[in-house]
Amino acid sequence: MIVTVVGTQFGDEGKGRVVDSYGDRADVVVRYQGGDNAGHTVVADGEEYKLSLVPSGAVRGTVGLLGPGCVVNPETLVSEVDGLRERGLDPDVRVARRAHVIAPYHRVLDGAEEAAKSDEGVEAGTTGRGIGPTYEDKAGRRGLRVGDLLDSDLLRQRLEYVVPTKRRLARDVFDVDVGDHPEAFDLDALYDRLSAHGERLDEEAMTVNAERYLVERREAGDRILLEGAQGTGLDVDHGTYPYVTSSNPTAGYAATGSSLGV
Repeated sequence: MIVTVVGTQFGDEGKGRVVDSYGDRADVVVRYQGGDNAGHTVVADGEEYKLSLVPSGAVRGTVGLLGPGCVVNPETLVSEVDGLRERGLDPDVRVARRAHVIAPYHRVLDGAEEAAKSDEGVEAGTTGRGIGPTYEDKAGRRGLRVGDLLDSDLLRQRLEYVVPTKRRLARDVFDVDVGDHPEAFDLDALYDRLSAHGERLDEEAMTVNAERYLVERREAGDRILLEGAQGTGLDVDHGTYPYVTSSNPTAGYAATGSSLGV
């Protein structure tokens, strides 16, 4: 059985409560789009947990999978997993290797562009978490994927192309002092940081081929719940553009963003 939960307004419709109510009946809960810009609160055994990236089912002993349609900030992921462990839980969180990575330069550029838009009165109301710039890089075929973090040579190759271009964009277009952001624009520092995240994900066997993983779970008769973030009104294609998110929260994208429809 596969069930999809979608918001039909602008987010905050109560999706989290629905997923929270049905999550313990599912074997796998899959986030299929968005990143750590969608907070949700889960209550389990009288305890309240606030999450922004980890699928809510992970709090209830259900596998939580971030699908390839998501953009993943590895720092947020690690922080939330560690936070749950500190509270006595053992969350089973998996991440699609094809999901794209939010790097520090994405967050810096997100804030810089929103500030520039604000000066012209055309700001979009971004959360500043790098979601939009990461989806831009995905479409522009210059993004980093979770699987790239597991291959040091490939990661280095990707960064050697993208970091200089991001540095020039920040400095020459948005007048950012890149020296104030070594974590975002120093290639070696960024490589070390992302490599460490890759090693952590690999050591804990958190990364998966999402398509294969979900097909196997479905064929085994497991119940799969697909969890959308935001809502229809914020869909990049069907929402109140340009005041939208950078992905597709609608039901149609659930098949692609989870990989079940591939």
